[in-house]
Amino acid sequence: MNESHDPEKENQSGKEQLKTTAEELKAAAAGKIEDLREKTEEWRKAAKETAKEASRAADHVWSSATLKGQDWLTQGEAYVRKNPARAVLIALGVGILVGISLRKR
Repeated sequence: MNESHDPEKENQSGKEQLKTTAEELKAAAAGKIEDLREKTEEWRKAAKETAKEASRAADHVWSSATLKGQDWLTQGEAYVRKNPARAVLIALGVGILVGISLRKR
């Protein structure tokens, strides 16, 4: 058995393999990082679009509620103008009921 092992050559070969492997890992990590950046950007855009849709829906609900409230106010004012005595008696009755319920607490 006449095998000659040169430790210096093996050491150099090991270093080269380690360097090559490190570069491959670095390249793979860079690729994964880029994939993650792309996914993050997709998610950010989707979240932004969802937020816009939610905002539009909230604006629509707020507008509808405002219109409904204004409609009720107009109807209430018309009722009071048409029936002032009845409106005062109803307000007095509601006030008495609220006062009694608060006094019991």
